[in-house]
Amino acid sequence: MTRHMPTVAERIRLDYDRLTRSEKQLADTLLGNYPVAGLTSITEFAKQAGVSSPTVIRTVQKLGFSGFPAFQEALRAELSAQFSTPLTKYDQWGIGAPETHILTRFAAAVHDNIQQSLKLVDHREFDRLADLLADRKRATHVIGGRLTRSIADYLFTHLHALRPGVFALPGSASLWPQHVLDMRKGDVLVTFDVRRYERNLGELAQAAHRKGLIVVLFTDRWISPISSIARHTLPLRIEVPSRWDSAVVTLFLVEALIAAVIERLWPQAEGRIQELESLFDATNRFRK
Repeated sequence: MTRHMPTVAERIRLDYDRLTRSEKQLADTLLGNYPVAGLTSITEFAKQAGVSSPTVIRTVQKLGFSGFPAFQEALRAELSAQFSTPLTKYDQWGIGAPETHILTRFAAAVHDNIQQSLKLVDHREFDRLADLLADRKRATHVIGGRLTRSIADYLFTHLHALRPGVFALPGSASLWPQHVLDMRKGDVLVTFDVRRYERNLGELAQAAHRKGLIVVLFTDRWISPISSIARHTLPLRIEVPSRWDSAVVTLFLVEALIAAVIERLWPQAEGRIQELESLFDATNRFRK
């Protein structure tokens, strides 16, 4: 099985509690404009964060780098990985691939992705997100990208069955302004954006943010630019031995969130589900 070194963002999340106040300030600056903020000079990076140059050196060493050049080399490698295409990914997996069946290699990669992703998901953050999605006073709007739209639709279908005020944005970006028009301050926008990050999703998130919405982001370990305005960001592992990235971990987290929302809403949601089932029965859609 091929194991991947943690990204700088993953290292920060794993070691965040060990950092001092000024080191956390530097880390937050990097995560707020990732990874670009860390690709400037050490003096400029320190200035952006309002800390000293020695603090930068101390922080990158705490994160496991020998020095600032090694830290920047890792960020540049991540930047290259962000723009990886299905063709280049196939070449990378083909080099030195073990002589085992694709099912075995794929299953091992997915298992590792789940383990590594769970290390980065704070259960308290997960609970806050579940509370947010269960809040019937807030409308929730859901949108995905070219390959994540199906997961966004899956989340929408379940949330909408549990509570009112849940909306799926259409696939056509030309229709989004009409939906933004009806968004209200305090509403929630759940976005799914993985490499290669989509400009129109970023523009939508910015528009929602300006209206005072709470932005939630499901992304990959290289982190979508939307993270700079997201209140909740879930960076997940998506690499598998395939031309395409995997949606398994993203779907896993979505289903776990749905389960958490059901626990919070069931006393109010039970009657709604029963009424929905009656409507389905009236249409004879499902076999008895």
